Amino acid sequence: MLRNILSNLSAILYVQIWEYRIKVTDIKTLSVFDEKPLIEIKVLKNGKKEVVAFGNAANIKSLNPFSHPRGIISDFIGGEKLLEKIIHKVLSKGLFTPSPSIIMHVMEKNEGGLTVVEIRALREMAAGAGARSVVVYQGPELNVSSINFDELAK
Repeated sequence: MLRNILSNLSAILYVQIWEYRIKVTDIKTLSVFDEKPLIEIKVLKNGKKEVVAFGNAANIKSLNPFSHPRGIISDFIGGEKLLEKIIHKVLSKGLFTPSPSIIMHVMEKNEGGLTVVEIRALREMAAGAGARSVVVYQGPELNVSSINFDELAK
């Protein structure tokens, strides 16, 4: 019963990834993050890394974890941190935000379909960024107003 309540309260995010753009849409509230997929990381004196900027606010020399000549993922940890920051920005409206369900959709560099390694990396990247459940979708762009997460998960 608690699972059903949390499921109804949690957000469903549609994450579209291009090499030079990332768009995250909350399909319930229609809040959108649509910016460059950049993340700026600073190494602190103690050796820890801290995210200082992301999206369009990041320096042009920042890391783009979704830019590689052969595929869409070039830096798993950077992509995970970027998704985490974007999720927080899109969902930071209330006191309590249950972990979202996420639909990951690679919009380019997917000719012939994604490999099982890419699918696993995308799933684990979203889970590490805070997702409750993840679907990696391959196909035409989805209409945000008619997305059914449970149907896509089948």
